[in-house]
Amino acid sequence: MPDDVVRFCFDVDGDDFSSAGAASVEVKKRLRQLGISPEVIRRVAIAMYEGEINMVIHADGGKALVEVTPDEVRMTLEDHGPGIADVELAMQEGYSTARENIRSLGFGAGMGLPNMKKYTDTMHIDTEVGRGTTVVMTVKI
Repeated sequence: MPDDVVRFCFDVDGDDFSSAGAASVEVKKRLRQLGISPEVIRRVAIAMYEGEINMVIHADGGKALVEVTPDEVRMTLEDHGPGIADVELAMQEGYSTARENIRSLGFGAGMGLPNMKKYTDTMHIDTEVGRGTTVVMTVKI
């Protein structure tokens, strides 16, 4: 990778809904410090937040790596959860496998993956049932 890449890495705690979103808040702050446009920051923050929530709900947490180049912000979200059995179905708005207790907290409405795709320029999902999921998203600067 070129020398002009700035990287941030975060652990996403799968045990604590109150800390879900902490990485996206920190990324917003750091992107502001780098002088990234508010529209790019907004798109990155939404995609990151949705990904974090998915890792908390479905995968007991994971890791988030954010790389900022002069051209794009690249987010790699990796977990070792159950994987996604049917990605096409999971991409449909409103589809959710969240348990009822999660839904009662106001999460798991089935908008996570659709919003991640909506607010990014590219999104790739690599998943294997029983092994986990890696989602790579980019937002052009």
